[in-house]
Amino acid sequence: MSRETLLAISARRFARGGFEATSMRDIAGEAGMLAGSMYYHFPSKNELIAAVYEAGVAEIGAAVDSAVARARTPWSRLEAACVAHLEALLADRAHAAVMTADLGRLDRPLRRRLVALRDGYERRFVDLVVALPLPAATDRTLWRLQLLGALNWTPTWYRAGGKSPAAIARALVAALR
Repeated sequence: MSRETLLAISARRFARGGFEATSMRDIAGEAGMLAGSMYYHFPSKNELIAAVYEAGVAEIGAAVDSAVARARTPWSRLEAACVAHLEALLADRAHAAVMTADLGRLDRPLRRRLVALRDGYERRFVDLVVALPLPAATDRTLWRLQLLGALNWTPTWYRAGGKSPAAIARALVAALR
């Protein structure tokens, strides 16, 4: 069993049951392996959670970076980032659920580690918002957090067959513009 397969199974299990309710035994059972074999790949459940979260951040970060690189203006760069972010979240609901999970119930060292990963990812949006020609009185931090909050909440209400993720992301940017 490859590490990548275990990460995918773990992301699905964490998305379904949450971090606390999912055991290493649950994941091993779905993977068709003994629970003890999980520890060959991940020394602890916290290390597994961190690896799943890190994989999600890297995947979505790469999509956003690629999209932004093709855009030229500050608004088009932000829109491209939002479209890539939302498309990635909605394409893989397991990583979306893990990346948008409430981290407050995790133990403090793990929470700090995941928040650092999230903050590293969100730094892209800090830079994008700084470049926007917003009115001088705009609180750019609250503006960015409002945008990310709306994007990250989308997987809770989104249903396939309605507006596309790209259309939703563009509409959110347009509403804040």
